[in-house]
Amino acid sequence: EAGEGPLALCLHGFPDTAHTWRHLLPRLADAGFRAVAPFNRGYAPSAVPTDGFFQAGALAADANALHDALGGDDDAVIVGHDWGAVAAYGAAGSGPERWRKVVALTIPPLNEMFAAFAGYDQLKLSWYIHVFQSPLADMLVPGDDFAFLDRLWRDWSPGYDPTDDLGAVRDALRRPGHLGAAIGIYRAALGNAPLDPDLADEQAATSALPAQPVLYLHGEDDWCLALATARTAQGALEHNGRFEVIEGVGHFLHLEAPDEVNGRILAFLTS
Repeated sequence: EAGEGPLALCLHGFPDTAHTWRHLLPRLADAGFRAVAPFNRGYAPSAVPTDGFFQAGALAADANALHDALGGDDDAVIVGHDWGAVAAYGAAGSGPERWRKVVALTIPPLNEMFAAFAGYDQLKLSWYIHVFQSPLADMLVPGDDFAFLDRLWRDWSPGYDPTDDLGAVRDALRRPGHLGAAIGIYRAALGNAPLDPDLADEQAATSALPAQPVLYLHGEDDWCLALATARTAQGALEHNGRFEVIEGVGHFLHLEAPDEVNGRILAFLTS
């Protein structure tokens, strides 16, 4: 947490932690925001939820609950990367009175790119999602001190050294139950984990473009979700916001080019 002013809630994705916003929080604080980066449900030090729900709609509901708990008003903004972006769509769509603007990195709304996401080229990049559906993932992923996650980071952001980030990820996921919570969101997405029927509105909103202005940023060399896949949502995103590509960076663009990415975020939020 940093700063005082309107709430700016920053949501991380997988496999990541709140530390991913270490460059952005002070910039938001300097611009007059109260910037807060929580650890998603299941990521230590956040507890593994006893309700057993890890769907994207639960992350969206968490974001709206955090807005209320932190004293947010209708001038609050929400920023999300990866699954955090999906949660941001869900929070803004299901609680539109809470959020003034949305910033999303690396994952467009699924409804706007479903055909491309289900295409052969993107399916090759999404192999890990299908690995996570197997109970074997609970043994494979933490093996050799989470080498699996190290390889994902290096594949998704070629040329970026994630050593510092991965230390925080290991700390967040090595305790019993936490890794299952982190990959539970993938299982819920494909119907292999329970969904809370009380979160139907939030769950539906995670796949849709919210009504608020949206700044969408994507790395040119993202090999988690290919730029070609993301571009299929460009028209929809530009209808009520902006779709911008950051050259020479991958999936963790806000860590690879923090000055450029954070400058664009601040310009959008303060305009």
